[in-house]
Amino acid sequence: MKQIEKSFSWAELGRYEYLLVAHPDAAVNAKITAEKESFTAEYHQKIAAKTKPHITIASFVAREAMEETILRYTQRICSRHHSFDVSLNNYSGFPSAHSVYLRVQNPQPFRQLAKELKVVSNYISSCACPPANLIGNPHVTIARRIPETVYLKAIMDYSQKTFYETFMVHELVLLRKSCQFDTSKIVHVFRLQPTQDRFFETCYSTELKPYENE
Repeated sequence: MKQIEKSFSWAELGRYEYLLVAHPDAAVNAKITAEKESFTAEYHQKIAAKTKPHITIASFVAREAMEETILRYTQRICSRHHSFDVSLNNYSGFPSAHSVYLRVQNPQPFRQLAKELKVVSNYISSCACPPANLIGNPHVTIARRIPETVYLKAIMDYSQKTFYETFMVHELVLLRKSCQFDTSKIVHVFRLQPTQDRFFETCYSTELKPYENE
């Protein structure tokens, strides 16, 4: 009889898994969710529809007692950033992770946040926890860790499809869970500063045109 493998829980070691994410607005969320459900139906991969659409800025493991300091550092960083536009433009994939995702056309705001969050990573490392994984290629996952044969077919299919949506990021959300299969819980919501020049922001957004798949 095959033994069922027990999922590893960081909580058993007094630690939790954390994600700092940005969520799309309701309208874009609905469209991405429909894409994930379509993937599930087409390729029979239930994992695609299970996760809520988001862009991860940082992921790390820490003890609950460290939260107060992590929140203080992160709040200080977010208070220096204004809300910003995100454009999602077509599909790509991570071959090593067998993942299909939506590309972020304008990644710089996320990369700047990740750069400043190195101070949080340094603090986490100083407390005998692994350093944070800070985003280098921001994206919205459609499906991840799927079988290689499914991935190869899907990435070919999605190279012929198009997707283009924009939304504003007004806040970042810190989530926590005890293990891979646990439901994430909101720890804190970090508000970004209001955009100062809506006219400039609108003009800039209209210049971001969809481009063809690579």
